[in-house]
Formats: sequence, structure tokens, C-alpha cells
Amino acid sequence: MAVMGKTKSVLTLSGRVINEVISFMIFFVFDILDFLLCFVYKLADFLIEAEWKPCYCSSGKEAIPGSGKILVSEQGESKILCVSTSKLQLEEISDTLHTRPFLVSQVSNLIVTALKRLMFLEKTLVQSCDQEIKQGSPPSVFRVNSPVIEILQRKVGRKQLHPIPRWSDCDCNVCISWTSSSKETLYVRAEGPKGDNAQEDVLFIHGFISTSKFWTETLFPNFSSATKSTYRMFAIDLLGFGRSPKPTDCLYTLKDHLDMIERSVLEPNKVKSFHIVAHSLGCILALALTEKHPGCVKSLTLLAPPYYPMPKDIANPSLYTMKKLAPRLVWPPIKLGAAMACYYEHISRTMCLVLCKNHRLWDFLTKLVTRNRIRTYLVEGFFVHTHNAAWHTLHNIICGTASKVEGYMDGVQDQIKCHVNIFHGEYDDTVPVECSYNVQKRIPRARVKVIKKKDHLTIVVGRQQGFASDLEEIWRNASRS
Repeated sequence: MAVMGKTKSVLTLSGRVINEVISFMIFFVFDILDFLLCFVYKLADFLIEAEWKPCYCSSGKEAIPGSGKILVSEQGESKILCVSTSKLQLEEISDTLHTRPFLVSQVSNLIVTALKRLMFLEKTLVQSCDQEIKQGSPPSVFRVNSPVIEILQRKVGRKQLHPIPRWSDCDCNVCISWTSSSKETLYVRAEGPKGDNAQEDVLFIHGFISTSKFWTETLFPNFSSATKSTYRMFAIDLLGFGRSPKPTDCLYTLKDHLDMIERSVLEPNKVKSFHIVAHSLGCILALALTEKHPGCVKSLTLLAPPYYPMPKDIANPSLYTMKKLAPRLVWPPIKLGAAMACYYEHISRTMCLVLCKNHRLWDFLTKLVTRNRIRTYLVEGFFVHTHNAAWHTLHNIICGTASKVEGYMDGVQDQIKCHVNIFHGEYDDTVPVECSYNVQKRIPRARVKVIKKKDHLTIVVGRQQGFASDLEEIWRNASRS
């Protein structure tokens, strides 16, 4: 037994070393490929849209102490913009948009930093801007990339500089259906009694690269007739996904998502108290929404919440969360996909160009191969979004809220008395089971249920009847208390 245990340990260690070595080589190639694709897309954007499109690999984000300015670096030039925090707030923008570590950028940044120190460029720029700032009180300071500045300028100026959709986005009726509406609200699928006949309301929030069909194609048909006649259920497509608006002049921050949920569901339907059911990324939005409306949420049901506890000595919580969520490894494959989505702006745009722009083709091929024996709502969930929406939502919600999510959970524990239930798949490789237990440590009254032999999707898909019954029981218990 001792020999077998030792052999197993050696094989595990050998496998880990091989995985890391292969991962290093493959991600080095990805670093170079993403660097080259940056120039390819700049040229393509200019030729097709007659405009240079800035990207986040142009420069990093770092604070410049003792002043109130934004340093914008683009195409080798540096300019200082002096702004007031009363006019511009960038607190919700994730550091991971700018500080994604990869080898090519690290080497180039070292070279550029050394040259700047030799030529005293930073000192000269800071001194010149400080003279202008001294006339007023110095607000907070950020150094950000030109993509952020461009998007903010478009929002302030109410201008739409890019066509809808962009050349690399899909232009089918599903993807651009929101452009025909005079109101910019989310797509909402509502079921249940109308008007004052509803006794209670339920809000369903899907996860990353998904749509409302994750709920409407699985749970809605399996609720009992009593539930359908009692509860008014709202399943939304999040901003940037499915049939909801996909604006190019949006950073898809937490505030953007919460404002759209309130504007599309809570306000027009006069929802005063409600239950929340959320999956994966949607759990962060659910916690923030619960903290924002403390007296309104009756029960909170979280599926695979992506929460990673933050050590006290971590200087950059957003970057720490991204590394936990997407380690730069090729195995398991789900981690490889997560790393490509998190670290590589241009490779992930290429993936969206191939998959999302042609989602109708993949839907057709899926039906052809399976002889139309399976429903393809998951294909729509994976592919009906834009790169701009997915890229910013991933970084600004999952990574960017890393320093805030513990505060949301503390608020739920200390100030909100709603029922909290957590479900997680035993074989979930996307978000490990430990994340749910970590949430329970912050919210001790939360009940965690691990579903045997299920993963990130099959926790609902394939067991929808059982999960629908679980939800009905949760809502009944919350109503009695």
C-alpha cells in the first residue's frame, strides 16, 4: 500500500510538471499570436470602419501619486489628461483589463520602463500636469487605457461611432432585435399570473455566456401548475447577451448590469419583494442586488457562485481572482478556455468572430449531426453575444468585484434575513465546489447542497424536474417564515 501511494504521488507530481511545462510553451505561443492579432484587428477595423480601434494591450493601469490625472498611452505616445472625480469615476473598471500578465508584454514593459527612467519622461510629464492641478483640490488619480477613454467619451457625447453591429459581430435578427425597440431595456421572458393575481415574484439571472433560455427551456416547463398560478417568474438576458441590447459604448460594469435589471424588471413590473435564482456569474449580480434592496429579497438561491476568499496581503484582488478562476494551464480543457477568454483580448475576439458571428451555422450543424434529436438552446446561450460585452463583463464583474463581494455577503449575513441556499455540482471544473463552502463561511446560515456526479451545467440541465421541485420547496419555506 505504501509503495502504491508513493507511486501515485510520483505520477501526480510528474503529470503536474508536464502540464506546467507544456502550458508554458503553448501560452508563450498564444502571447505572440495575441500580439500579432492586435495589429491585424487595428488594420481591419481601420479598413472596414474607417477608424482605429484602441485596445487594452496598449498600456497598463497604475496610479500616479499626488495628482489628479489620466495618463493615456497609445501608439508610443503619452498624454496627460487632467480630470475631476466629480466628472469621471473609474472605480468599477477592473484592473485585469490592463494588467493581464503574459510574457511578451512583461518583457516589452520592462524595456519601456527602463527607457522612460533613463529619459525622465514620467518625471517631466507629472511635473507639468501638477502645476495645473495645484490651482484646485487634487482628486483621485488613475492611469487607464484609451479604450476606456473612448467609451466614456462616446457615452458623454451620446455618439455612436461604430456601426451596429460591428463588422466582427453577428447581424442576424436575434442578435440585433434590440435595435428595433425605442426602449433600451433587457429582454425579459415572463411567465405566471398577470397583474395583481401574482402572489410572489421570482427573478432568474443566468451566468456567463448564457441566456434566459438556460431557465426557460429547463425549469419553466417543469414547475407545477400551482407554482405557475402563484409566482410571476422573470428570466432575463443580461446586458450584452442573447436578445438584450449590446451597445458598443458600454463598459458593462456592475452598475450597468444592475441598472438595467432594475429598469427592465423591478420598476416596470412594480416588483416590491422577490426571490432570486442565479447561476455562476449571475450570483455576483444577485448578491449585489440583494445588498442594494435589503428589504425586498425573500430568498436567495445561488448555483456555483464564483467566490475566492481574498488573503489579507493581496495587493490586487482582481488579478488574484482572475488567476484563481483561469490559471494558465492547458489541462483540464475548461481551464484552457477560461485562460484564453481572460488573458487574450484578440484571441478571444477571434473566437467570437468564428463562433458568435456564425452561430446560425453551428446551430444548423448541431441539428444536422444529431438529426434534430436535441434542443440547441445551449448553442444560442454560448454564442449569442458580442466580444465587447463578454470581455468587459468577465473582467468587470467576476474579477472587478473581487474586493466588494465579501462586503455584499457580510451585508446579507448581518442585515438581511432572507433564506440562502447554494447548489453546486460535484464535478464542476469551471468553479470548484470549495467556492460554495467559502460563501457558507461568510454566510453561516446558508445551506449548501452538492449534487453528485453533476458539473457546471448539468446541475440544472438534465435534472430540471428535481431542481424545479427544490426551488418550489425553498420558496414555500421562505413564504412561511
